[in-house]
Amino acid sequence: MRKVIVTVALTGGQHGKEVNPNLPEQPDEIAEDAYRCWQGGAAIAHIHARDKSGKAASDADIYREIKKQVRKKGCEIIVAFTTGGGPHLRNEERMQSIYAEPEICSLNMGTLVRPGWKENNVFLNPPELLEEWSGLAKQMGIKPELEIYNHSMFVDVQNLIEKGLIEKPYFINLVLGMKRQGSLPADIKPLVSMIDFVPKDSIFNVTIVGRMQFALTTAGIAMGGNIRIGLEDNVFYSKGVLATNEQLVARAVRLIKEMGFEVASADEARKMLGLPPPKMN
Repeated sequence: MRKVIVTVALTGGQHGKEVNPNLPEQPDEIAEDAYRCWQGGAAIAHIHARDKSGKAASDADIYREIKKQVRKKGCEIIVAFTTGGGPHLRNEERMQSIYAEPEICSLNMGTLVRPGWKENNVFLNPPELLEEWSGLAKQMGIKPELEIYNHSMFVDVQNLIEKGLIEKPYFINLVLGMKRQGSLPADIKPLVSMIDFVPKDSIFNVTIVGRMQFALTTAGIAMGGNIRIGLEDNVFYSKGVLATNEQLVARAVRLIKEMGFEVASADEARKMLGLPPPKMN
């Protein structure tokens, strides 16, 4: 029976507790949420760090502290750190999370524009940067999670494959619903067509931002994928009802089982992704 990996995106790099007070920001809060979600069935925790004021941070020491506190709880969840960071971070700041040695790091596979953010902020991810960061991740034994927002980004995925900068199985994350120029809407048609472009020897994840998260991650499971849920992408459980990460994981686990599949444990997900056992200290 197929096993489905549940990733929980705990925090994100933009909205904070003013949007949902359940959003974890400090290392102890993030570690506690990761632990609870792992107990509930999540195999991967996708993590953004925040500074003391709650603003998106790039300090590798904060990421190290998060990882330390997660492991201190005896939590074996796969630790995945962002290289997207937040809108105000420069590229050299965004990559600092890699030096905290996560098991997985996100890698945004193309350039996007954030309309209305400080005069249309450009989220720049040119090919040479993707090659540099994927090469560094490979050298450090970190698996990149390739964030795909539109079909053209598969060109850069193929470039990394051809240059031997990423290893099988490739971990692809299809992201729909971001309010950015260059990102596709959260709708079934773009999801189906993007799945057709997923390279051979890949494991793919479906990430949906906003109210369509539950419906389209369900479709993603039905089409052979894994899913990402969490407060980074959607702060509501239902219309007008604020969620917790733990609640979103619990619903995802129930859904997977109701669909006749099994939920992959963190250990099983590591084997599926070709990751070594976790370092618990």
